[in-house]
Formats: sequence, C-alpha cells, structure tokens
Amino acid sequence: MRISSTQYFNMNVATMSDQQAQLSQLYQEISSGVSLSTPSDNPLGAAQAVLLSSTATTLSQYTTNQSTALASLQQEDSTLGSVNTVLQSIHTLVLRAGDGSLNDGDRGSIATQLQSLRSQLMTLANATDPQGNALFGGYQSTAQPYTTNSAGVVTYSGDTGTPSMQITSSHTIQTGDNGIAIFGSVAAIGTSSVPAATTGNTGTGVISTVSLTNPTNPANADTYKINFTSATTYTVTQTPPSGAPTTSGPQPFTAGSAITLGGQTVNITGAPNAGDSFSVTPATQGSTDVFANLSQLITTLQTPVSGGASTASYQSALTTSMTQLENTMNNVVTAQAAVGGREQEVQALQTVTQTNTLQTSSNLADLTQTDMAKTIGQYTMTQNALQAAQQAFVKIQSVSLFQYLN
Repeated sequence: MRISSTQYFNMNVATMSDQQAQLSQLYQEISSGVSLSTPSDNPLGAAQAVLLSSTATTLSQYTTNQSTALASLQQEDSTLGSVNTVLQSIHTLVLRAGDGSLNDGDRGSIATQLQSLRSQLMTLANATDPQGNALFGGYQSTAQPYTTNSAGVVTYSGDTGTPSMQITSSHTIQTGDNGIAIFGSVAAIGTSSVPAATTGNTGTGVISTVSLTNPTNPANADTYKINFTSATTYTVTQTPPSGAPTTSGPQPFTAGSAITLGGQTVNITGAPNAGDSFSVTPATQGSTDVFANLSQLITTLQTPVSGGASTASYQSALTTSMTQLENTMNNVVTAQAAVGGREQEVQALQTVTQTNTLQTSSNLADLTQTDMAKTIGQYTMTQNALQAAQQAFVKIQSVSLFQYLN
C-alpha cells in the first residue's frame, strides 16, 4: 500500500488534533471537578444524572418536611405535657375541695386558684409551633383558636381538621390535633361514666363515682336516671343511644348499697327525698369540654354551702367534676402518647431518608464528578503520547527519497 506524503501529513495532524482535544477535555474535567458537563459527554450517564438529580431534590423536600413535622410534634408533645401538669394541679385542688372542714372562704380561695389554672390552660390551648401556627386550631392555624367572650365563656373558633404533611413518597403524618380532640372530647377507653345529682334535689343523697364491673357489657353505653319515688324506693330509667327508654319497677333503697346499671355500679349515700333524681351518663355523651367543666366547678366552689341539701348537692357536684376531670386527663395522656408515637415514626423515616439521600448523592457524584487520580493519570498518558507523536512527526516528515539517495 502506497501512502503519499500528503496523506501521511494529514493523518498525523488529525491524530495530534484528537490528542489535543482529549487533553483539553481532561484538563477541563480536572480544573472544574465535573466529568459530565454536557449530555454529549455521556448520553446514558446524563439521563441517569437527571433522574438522580430529581430524586435528590425530592428527598431534600422530604427532609425539610420531616424536620418541620418533627418540630411541630415535639412542640405539641411538650405542650400536652404542660397541659397534663396543669390538670394535675387542678385535680389536687378538687381533692382538697372535698375536705368537709373547709368553709365558704376556703372554697372561694380554691375557686380563685382554679381561675388562674384555667387561664394557664387556655394559654396552652393557644400555643403555636415553631412556624407560628396554632397547635390546636385544626386547619385554622393562623388564628387564635380559644377566646373568652363577654360573658366569660371560653369559645373555640378553630375547626375539626387534623393537619398533616407528606414526609415520604408513600407516607403522610399527622402533625397536629384540633382543640375539640384535646380539650373538648374524652376517649372511649379508659374513661368512667359521669355521675351527677339533679339540680333542685331536696334530700341529702350523694352519688358516688361509677365502678366498672363488666367492661364488655353493651349496656354501659346507655344513659341511666335513678328516680326516687319515695325515701325508700327508686326506679331506674335506661336510655340506649338509639331507642326508646325503659323504666324498671320500684326497687328498695338502702343507703350505700350498690345499684347495678348494666356492667357498672354506683351507690348513693345519705337520705334522698321523694322526687330526687340522679344520673349516670357515658363519658363520651356528657359534658366533655374541659373549659365548661372548669367553669361549672368554679361556680360550685363559689356557691355558699349551708348544710343539708346544699352540702349534698356540693359533694355530688365535686364527684361529677372529678370524674370529668379524670376523663379529660386520660384523654390528654392518650393524645400525648399518640404524638410521641408519631415523633418516633418521623425520626425513623428521617434515618431512612438520610441514608437514601447519601446513596443518591454518592451515585450522582460517581456520574458527574471527576475521579482526580484516574483523570490525572489519563491526562499524563495522553500528554506523553502527544509529545511522542509530535517528536516522531518532526523527524519523519523531513525524510524523503532524495535525502536517502544523498
């Protein structure tokens, strides 16, 4: 095969040009630290890099969401702990209020303390998360959920929504609770039916707390009313959640003896008069608003007690308030436990997301970042090859037949 001088010259020039272009590319990769700057550098790698970049952006957003959700949950957890502390203080005062040696002034003093604690409770009910959103406002997170009207009644202006946030591609976490769920409801489990004496009773009968004897008895969901037809007999009217009420025949009354109501029992001490009545209401069907219940308790303590029927009414009212308070405390503890569980869930997902983020970053770096040791080695080899080609070309291009003959 014969190769002309022109062909040889062009072939060597093309080879050196390719080597110079390769050197330029390698130098750019070394200086910038990026090995994939345009799709033409590596079309398949570029497609993979786009996908990995999208995944990294999504994971970054989930990381932000997780941090925000966790901060809100931690704030709610802390606030609920403070709520429970206030309720414990109220519980202690209610126990103290049951001391028969207290006079009206002592009870008034307790009422004043309860007013202060109610204010503390309202402040906590209006607490906000680190972003300034109301913890217990539902979806109405930008406004204060609890206010006091001109009559001194605490009202809720939030809604019944439960804020949530997506923290992974397949998981959404509840980030808050509404005020009704915390301060206006009680749990169905772990609570007691609420006993109460009817306003206007003239006897000295006092109703006790309700004892649960059979938790599975469906009749525990019914409302009961104990009506005294005389000082020694009573009837029980049982009203199911849906259905007509039924009334038992007269039953003999013995002070302090258990009265069976489905899977529950209650006893009445003292001496009720004919026409007096008492009720037992399932925890979820009675008054569950902690602020309304506290207001009623304060009114009870501020009302003078003069003995006889008023003392009996006062003692029964304390029993009612104590049961309502303990049901609220159970509800708050249950809610706090649920919040703690969600905190742990977010923290576990944070670990998973962090691992995925690191892996994605590593894969993206492998595709787009320069491997310095490898690239510098290639640069040195290409540079040496170019120098060798240049030196050989200089020597060979000067060789001709005439030189050989001479």
